[in-house]
Amino acid sequence: MGDGDHEEEEFDILTKTGLKTGFSKPRSAVHRDGDYHRAVHVWIFAESTQQLLLQKRADCKDSWPGLWDISSAGHVSAGDTSLITARRELQEELGVTLPNDAFELLFVFLQECVTNGGKFIDNEFDDVYLVTTLDPIPLEAFTLQESEVSAVKYISVEEYKHLLANGDPQYAPYDVDGPYGQLFDIITKRYQKNTEAQSLLLQQKLARYAPISLTAELTGLTEEDKEVLALLIQAAKIMDDIFYKQTPLLTDSFPEATKQVAGWKGVEYKAAFPILKPPGASFYPPDMDKMEFELWMKGLSEKEKQDATGFFNVIRRHNDTHSSSTSDLRIVPYSQEYSPYLAKAAELLHKAGDLTSSPSLKRLLHSKADAFLSNDYYDSDIAWMELDSKLDVTIGPYETYEDVLFGYKATFEAFIGVRDDKATSQLKLFGDQLQVLEQNLPMDDMYKSTDVIYARIRVIQLVYNSGDVKGPQTVAFNLPNDERIVKDRGSSMVMLKNVSEPKFKLILQPIDESCIIKEQRDLVDFDYFFTHTICHECCHGIGPHTITLPCDQSSTVRLELQELHSALEEAKADLVGLWALNFLIAKNYFQRALRSPCMFLSLLDAFAHNGQALQFNWLFEKGAFVLLPDQTFSVDFDKIEDAVESLSREILTIQAKGDKDAAQKLLEKYGQMTQPLTIALEKLTKVQVPVDIAPDFPIVSNLLHKK
Repeated sequence: MGDGDHEEEEFDILTKTGLKTGFSKPRSAVHRDGDYHRAVHVWIFAESTQQLLLQKRADCKDSWPGLWDISSAGHVSAGDTSLITARRELQEELGVTLPNDAFELLFVFLQECVTNGGKFIDNEFDDVYLVTTLDPIPLEAFTLQESEVSAVKYISVEEYKHLLANGDPQYAPYDVDGPYGQLFDIITKRYQKNTEAQSLLLQQKLARYAPISLTAELTGLTEEDKEVLALLIQAAKIMDDIFYKQTPLLTDSFPEATKQVAGWKGVEYKAAFPILKPPGASFYPPDMDKMEFELWMKGLSEKEKQDATGFFNVIRRHNDTHSSSTSDLRIVPYSQEYSPYLAKAAELLHKAGDLTSSPSLKRLLHSKADAFLSNDYYDSDIAWMELDSKLDVTIGPYETYEDVLFGYKATFEAFIGVRDDKATSQLKLFGDQLQVLEQNLPMDDMYKSTDVIYARIRVIQLVYNSGDVKGPQTVAFNLPNDERIVKDRGSSMVMLKNVSEPKFKLILQPIDESCIIKEQRDLVDFDYFFTHTICHECCHGIGPHTITLPCDQSSTVRLELQELHSALEEAKADLVGLWALNFLIAKNYFQRALRSPCMFLSLLDAFAHNGQALQFNWLFEKGAFVLLPDQTFSVDFDKIEDAVESLSREILTIQAKGDKDAAQKLLEKYGQMTQPLTIALEKLTKVQVPVDIAPDFPIVSNLLHKK
């Protein structure tokens, strides 16, 4: 616990309220004079056995020698931080090396005591940390610091609390009825809940997802194609591994945390920085906030700024064993951060590229494999846009929704499918009209682009997906998101027809029957829904992307709106998609009878995706959506067109100006769970309309088994 250092360390002297005075003193002088200082207590708790790890203090210690005590503890040296000390003490005393997010700060405890006949005055603020492992770390995995620790053991939380309460002389004393009792209260409340109730709740949540087996027609594939497909699925499975590294929820693993023990795979711990998933996922240091990042950015070159805010780099600290400062951050490319996974995925893609006889698929697979290792995705994204193959592959880092802190960093995902040639040929009309739609967008002409490029549309039957797809199942996507490519080459869209069909049947149709006025229930069918989805995705490709700020500086909507970008971009695609469809109907590209069904779909969409509160509340306020006395809803077709256009104009203008303040105000005002929306969602809960589908892919096991 840091008491036996050869060179006497110095401590920061604190006030009685725990603030630094600006002075430091040697350790012996601090304890002689009773100065207030800071220390850390680190408790290791094994969740599966409900046990705490205790260490036996070495007999040479000058306080509580030979007694069982905290898993690890130590003083905070002058200039150090509490977290760094916690990590260091755990490593020095027990040989356990864990990252920052393993340490959960529970509370601060002020300890004031006098021991050794008045010679040792201990007035310290103790930062109490909890490290929660899923299972106990084997005792033989610890490396004990002999000058500090003579033994370690596990003990149940209840037994340890009982021993302390009775003042057992073998244990360093803590008042479990005083402030330190919080440790036991927190553990008890957190881990000894009613497991039956938890299980029931989980079952109820899972029941809201409709299981569905997704099949695809493979009869048109050659044996070569099927071999390639099997390799692509194996590569796609690796995207799951990377995605779970990028977006940790509650657990992570650290095989190198201790010395190796035969038959034990290493420490699995509950990430605790914070307990829930951090807003920056794992793209940034868990103890980094926006202010630190933005201060650090000011000292970077323009190239470094681009990398720091780019899609394909994480932010780390130079040395996690030293205290943080505004110059402590560094940029690490994905190719380095996820190297073992990407190397294996690249190997599989190269093998598939060597096998295929399709020139465009061969180019895509080899260039994507190279991108995984070089971290330069430009050429591979161009190759993806130009793909003309029966096998359709989307694999790599794309979406930025998980980076809630800034919206900068892309997560890995994969969609492996078989192209539906007939459906693909029918959709060329939409892509051909993008420039016309751009020039007629409901926003000031000064913000319109003159060089929108044709959006290539591919319809596929999904065979397998992975990575950033394990929540809501997308029915289509428009990529790439790289503004350089969108500006130079446009974008492409992929429609997942065999995902769209069950979602329409299992979600939208029951919503229609539950929440919609009877006279409007038969307005839509699957073809209308599919057309509406196409418009949504196409409209990601128009409107502001690369913009010019009032200071005449070039930027992008993503960089300016940061964490608000995704929400506004999705709202834009919804609303401008409706506007675009109405525009094309007016120009006689579609039958006028399509107008009402697609406007009506905006209401169903709002109920199917409660994240679309912005659109619903705006249109409700404008009278386009109407709540009836029987608590069903209808669409006022005389008002919805103007309401859609007005919100489209609002969003497009905010994007064009890069006006984050305006975006924040719009979302705060209209992104609320209002009473009408609550009424609808409560009805859907009662009739148990699924929130989404939960697909499985029977084709995959057959393909991999044969391989």
